[in-house]
Amino acid sequence: MKIEQIYTGCLAQGAYYIESDGEAAVIDPLREVQPYIEKAERRNAKIKYVFETHFHADFVSGHQDLSKKTGAPIVYGPTTMKMGFDAIVAEDGQEFQIGKAKIKVLHTPGHTMESSCYLLYNEEGNPEAIFTGDTLFIGDVGRPDLAQKVVKDLTQDKLAGHLYDSLRNKIMPLPDDLIVYPAHGAGSACGKNMSKETSDTLGNQKKTNYALQEMTKEEFIKEVITGLTPPPAYFPQNVMMNIQGYDSIDEVLERGVRPLNPTEFEAAANETGALILDTRAPQTFAKGFVPNSVNIGIDGSFAVWVGAMIPDLKQEILVVADEGREEEVITRLARVGYDYALGYLKGGIEAWKNSGHEIDQIQSISAEELAKRHAENPDLNILDVRKNSEYLSEHVLDAENAPLDYINESMLKVDKDKTYYVHCAGGYRSMVFNSILRARGYDNLIDIDGGFKAIKESEKFKVSDYVCPTTLL
Repeated sequence: MKIEQIYTGCLAQGAYYIESDGEAAVIDPLREVQPYIEKAERRNAKIKYVFETHFHADFVSGHQDLSKKTGAPIVYGPTTMKMGFDAIVAEDGQEFQIGKAKIKVLHTPGHTMESSCYLLYNEEGNPEAIFTGDTLFIGDVGRPDLAQKVVKDLTQDKLAGHLYDSLRNKIMPLPDDLIVYPAHGAGSACGKNMSKETSDTLGNQKKTNYALQEMTKEEFIKEVITGLTPPPAYFPQNVMMNIQGYDSIDEVLERGVRPLNPTEFEAAANETGALILDTRAPQTFAKGFVPNSVNIGIDGSFAVWVGAMIPDLKQEILVVADEGREEEVITRLARVGYDYALGYLKGGIEAWKNSGHEIDQIQSISAEELAKRHAENPDLNILDVRKNSEYLSEHVLDAENAPLDYINESMLKVDKDKTYYVHCAGGYRSMVFNSILRARGYDNLIDIDGGFKAIKESEKFKVSDYVCPTTLL
């Protein structure tokens, strides 16, 4: 028997490939399904089932495409939701044979009402692993406030109560040596404080996971909902795509991976009102870009920030990318439901410049230069666009917090007629912030290359120039 975790770091998401005696199952597949098909073909195995732990909010699953291409039925746990495609709605406790192994459905409502875990029995008939979806993470549990955005009459307190029962009645009685394979790890917005580890024994989780410790249901509910931040705006839209269906990834790629010369690119932007998304590295972007572009670098937390910054999944998008990475960009957009890319700038920014088109720039200075200017003028306007929790931990003295997460509110703190020096932790988020505001007519923003990390490491900044709030108490 083979168990393979296929982990995608940019989404902090784990899909799973299970194989026994020539038959295979895939759990929570990503949108691009060809790698699963090729894996099975290389091993002379047939994909027999596609299991979904729940209707995902943070990404668009590949269940529909994988089922169409392999003939494998899609399996969900108990649900009353009407889906836009054929699927097996399994009963609690129902078993599915995979070669000489079998998978048992454990209905575990709480993160969502249809959430289910899949208990894998090995070829000897012993329980070996459990695929917990967003019910149980390593060090955490799934947040109970997402399904209420989709289903009426649900509250986070009700869902948290269901989660308490599911964990204690369905998960905790299982053997300690069972391997827990969750759907996400650290970096996902589906939990509060997940571990960087992507698997563990159930026994160790019983000892170390706060949610599995002895407490009343009321105490559990309070603990689980405390500290939840608002989920990204695209989450409910991803849920509906996963329930209702979506365009094939092949159609999305055919539509989006379309080279446009500078004249065609400009015409498409003017005629459609498409958003120009530049996915190059922040400092590369700053040196020259198509006017009104938004920079969200492909090598950062791309999907998360696209979802946070572009609220409408039907927004038409034109892509500027490093040469050779255009299809990667379109694919990663599709993973979180942005299916309406119209094409990319052929030849990139160099082709744009060589054709005589105008370029824009964002001034970016080093931490040392900021220190020099700060010494000359202590009243500089410094914007810290990190999360409020990061800011409260430690920040530049007199800097104002304007989190990128809440950019529409943060914009209200910016006066178009004043100059601001903008930083985040390392330089990724600040360029996202600066590019969005520049596209909206804010021309006096200066980026700090390297962010707060560079500021702290700069020899020209004294320790007294940045402050931890505990020193103010």
